[in-house]
Amino acid sequence: MAGSSTDVTAVADLLSKTKVEQFNEVSFAGQGLKLNNAEDAAEIIKAIDESKDMQSLRLDGNTVGVDAAKAIAKALEKKAEFERARWSDMFTGRLRSEIPPALKHLGAAIMTSGAHLVELDLSDNAFGPDGVKAVRELLESSACYSIQELRFNNNGLGIGGKLMAEALIVCHKKSSAEGKPLALKVFIAGRNRLENPGATALAEAFKTIGTLEEVAMPQNGINHEGITALAQAFQHSPNLRIVNLNDNTFTAKGAISMAKGLKNLRKLEVINFGDCLVRTEGAEALADTLKDGIPQLQELNLSFGEIGREAAVQIAEAMETKAFLKSLELNGNCFGDEGCELIKGVMEANDRLDALGTLSDDEGDEDEDDSDEYEDVDDDDEEEETGEDQGEVVDDPALQVRGTQLTPRSPREGEIKENVVPATAAEFLSFPTADKLLGIGNDRGEKILKQLGADAEDETVAVQVLVKVASVWDNKRESVKKAIYQSADAIMSGLFSKEDCKTETVGNNLLVHLGLLKDEDKTKPMADPTGLLLTLEHVVKQDYFPRHIIQFFTVFLSRPHEVIDSCIMAKHQLMQTLYKL
Repeated sequence: MAGSSTDVTAVADLLSKTKVEQFNEVSFAGQGLKLNNAEDAAEIIKAIDESKDMQSLRLDGNTVGVDAAKAIAKALEKKAEFERARWSDMFTGRLRSEIPPALKHLGAAIMTSGAHLVELDLSDNAFGPDGVKAVRELLESSACYSIQELRFNNNGLGIGGKLMAEALIVCHKKSSAEGKPLALKVFIAGRNRLENPGATALAEAFKTIGTLEEVAMPQNGINHEGITALAQAFQHSPNLRIVNLNDNTFTAKGAISMAKGLKNLRKLEVINFGDCLVRTEGAEALADTLKDGIPQLQELNLSFGEIGREAAVQIAEAMETKAFLKSLELNGNCFGDEGCELIKGVMEANDRLDALGTLSDDEGDEDEDDSDEYEDVDDDDEEEETGEDQGEVVDDPALQVRGTQLTPRSPREGEIKENVVPATAAEFLSFPTADKLLGIGNDRGEKILKQLGADAEDETVAVQVLVKVASVWDNKRESVKKAIYQSADAIMSGLFSKEDCKTETVGNNLLVHLGLLKDEDKTKPMADPTGLLLTLEHVVKQDYFPRHIIQFFTVFLSRPHEVIDSCIMAKHQLMQTLYKL
């Protein structure tokens, strides 16, 4: 009976800590409405007017023009109880010049109403620094003294990050003077090109506020200078639970600083430093911090960071004290087969093996191939090589360059001369294989177009053929990759060169085959989209590819998707390229 009483007490304690969000929300999310004027927005205005206690308004997945925003704003002026502006992805297809005035109308309405915001979500709107300028007055007003969640993900903020930091500091100063200091909990600003200036400015704001619980700033081009500033700021946020800085560039300098910054954060649960190039020395510093600190850790991602075996073993050993651990990601580093087995053994000995993710993309022990070694220095500290050691570029893959001396080496996997059996474009299209694509010959692109005839100019057919070409992807055969690129260039350059090409249709069809959109024809998406993702990574870089639909892809690819997310390397490679463009 004593045990039963203890169980009941534990359950009661758990329930007391569980919070269920309940608020009155008017939602038009995902309806694809094109709202140009007040008449188009009539249904939304009516719903707002008729709601007696509207705390939340969702407009994501629609497109709102200036006049429609002005009309909606008029209705919001009467809603003092309004708390949550969930307005992500609501300007698709709008001119960049339309967005700031629309935001100003909506922001002015919130201030006029006397509302006190808890959440402001303007993610996926690609409004750049001008968007921040448009909401700066709102951010500094009493309407935001109560703000807890700011979500500006994928907005192309750039220098707007500094403007936002300044606005947050002003808001904190003004709200503190009134006895209710800004207590921001969640800050989301991934994929915004913040770089060091933006990260450093925001770090100063975080340090000033000191109440953050979640910070997510992945894919922002931040290197060790900005990372160090953020690490110092995190020390002033004792309630921090989640830190996501995925796909920035720490290098050892930044990782060592971050390890110091996280050392005393007792409530930290999730750390995502995947694709951050923390390197071996940085991972060792993080292992020291993890050994005695961060007791509540549940998830740790250090994948694809050029981490060596010994440092990874130290990380694994540090997991022994992590009673709440659910996930440890170390994939894509430099352990070698023996290192992978050793890490698994350590995790098993600590009874944490179930938490260890796959190591299938391990890059091999960094000591195994001397020809691939390079000095572990920070990117901005590297000196240009001179003299004989610099070597020269040689086209022959069977030769390895050492200064001015050429020495033969054994061909690597995929470089062995292939016996190609001739094939026709028709044979390939009826049943695609890598060998058939090679067998068409060097003019395979032209032959495929000739086989298609007039259908090559049809957006749907062209994408279907591109999918067939990409489906034969083979990472181990360079000749196959080149053949795919050659064919893709022929198909897509011809398609996009048409004066009446419907680029949006091309984009939609590609997303359908990737499984990111559904269509009326119920097209079955690719079971393994790896090849299409990597083919697109090549295609989007070409001059023929329309730059105005790049944002179209980044928005959909940035959303969680089970199949796409399983192709982590391919998705990462494509996202990186899109981000640079």
